Amino acid sequence: MNVRRPIVLVAVLAVLVSGCGVASRAQNAGGGSTAPGIGSNPPSGPAGPIPTGLAKFYQQKLDWERCGTNQLCTTIEVPLDYTKPTGETIELRARKVLAKDRGGRIGTLFVNPGGPGASGQQLAQQAPMLFGTPLLRKFDIVGWDPRGVGESTPVKCLDTGQLDTMIATDPTPDDAAEITDLDKQAKIFASGCEKRSGRLLPHVSTKDTARDLDVLRGIVGDPQLNYLGMSYGTYLGATYAELFPKNVGRMVLDGAVDPSLTSAQMGMAQAQGFDRALDAFAEDCAQRSCKLGSTKSEVLAKVDQLVKDSDANPLPGNGNRKVTQALVVLGLIYPLYLKDFWPRLEDAVADGLAGNGARLLALADEYTDRQPTGYADNSNEAIIAVNCLDHPDVTSIPQLQAELPKFTAASPRFGPFLAWSSVSCMNWPVKPDNTPHKIVAAGSKPILVLGTTRDPATPYAWAVGLAHQLENGILVTRDGDGHTAYLSGNACVKNVVESYLAQGNTPAADIKC
Repeated sequence: MNVRRPIVLVAVLAVLVSGCGVASRAQNAGGGSTAPGIGSNPPSGPAGPIPTGLAKFYQQKLDWERCGTNQLCTTIEVPLDYTKPTGETIELRARKVLAKDRGGRIGTLFVNPGGPGASGQQLAQQAPMLFGTPLLRKFDIVGWDPRGVGESTPVKCLDTGQLDTMIATDPTPDDAAEITDLDKQAKIFASGCEKRSGRLLPHVSTKDTARDLDVLRGIVGDPQLNYLGMSYGTYLGATYAELFPKNVGRMVLDGAVDPSLTSAQMGMAQAQGFDRALDAFAEDCAQRSCKLGSTKSEVLAKVDQLVKDSDANPLPGNGNRKVTQALVVLGLIYPLYLKDFWPRLEDAVADGLAGNGARLLALADEYTDRQPTGYADNSNEAIIAVNCLDHPDVTSIPQLQAELPKFTAASPRFGPFLAWSSVSCMNWPVKPDNTPHKIVAAGSKPILVLGTTRDPATPYAWAVGLAHQLENGILVTRDGDGHTAYLSGNACVKNVVESYLAQGNTPAADIKC
């Protein structure tokens, strides 16, 4: 999850399946009709009380079509505005991976990979490669594109060229002209979103998505929600637990966000988190006498020099695009999510110091889903649209400049970068509908909250905070590097999560792995 830097998509899926060739719905289609027997053990219908006025949504019959091996896809209708259930509707696109043990199936496990703006459909599609056998045997795995995202009714704002310009704009302005340019790009973005998606913008908050999730739970016929959310998906899960505490079944929140923190507090914590991750990279690099030096301080000095030099002198990229300081920083941040990517970071920094920015551009493009023909999805637009509703932020340049020293003190390297990102929401046409607060979810079943000690994007302290504020939160700690815990390869975490979800074995106390 990234609150302060909206153009950066923090999604577990983007890291884990990078290069895995996630296919589109059209590429997967297998004839467009439901195969006989593939949807055995159909749901019995909505479970539990249906909120007033929403019966037609909870009771809708879905047309599940084959869209891959042992996978089905469908389209769901939900209200655009939950306060006006008889009004306009929007569509959600979902994918289901059928449980391998049809006779022993215990329900549906809904999954969300983060963002906001990441595709749950893609996570479900990759589930057979990512999730453990106990989950694949006992659950139908369902991932959906949340409202505003991907193949669901999407937020649309800019064309490829406009988005390229915005993402590459100087993220740490040094003078009035650069501040004006950054503000101008934010206004162009806000205006484009209002023009192309004005009816949708007020209704893409996490609260709206949590209500959608309960509709999905009702449609599949589960009496309670079984859920695995990662990164931003933990904020969605916690919000669901707050709205529907009695409907919470087995819930895992991995790479947790603390909903009680302000946007500024989150931004400063993230800046420090990326600092810790970069320090860990530098120490590892130095121990190997890597291309960047033989001491930690030497490695960090070269990284800092690269960032500084790229401000005034962008690097050559792929022939058509220059690698500005903004793209250099994105190229540095992305590999910090996964330790396996650290060698790529080493090579990219070494090339950048030699005057070649191609590797850094490639990393930045992976982070933002930029492909040779344009952006693969609307994740860079959706993340801003959702965050500007969810998180009140600074409202003027003078207010931002007053905050800047605190960000710089927290992290001279990444603090200003994250502080200035709040410009995006200054010009937003829709007011926030939320304020930071603790989520207790009184009366819910136990909820597992996972945190990783050196997680760069969702700092470990956030998991501690969420676990403690939830009435029935249980903290699972992974001592390690990288973003999130369940898919990290840690056997202890894997066993705890799968035993809890598939067998209902709830830890008696907090666990350290």
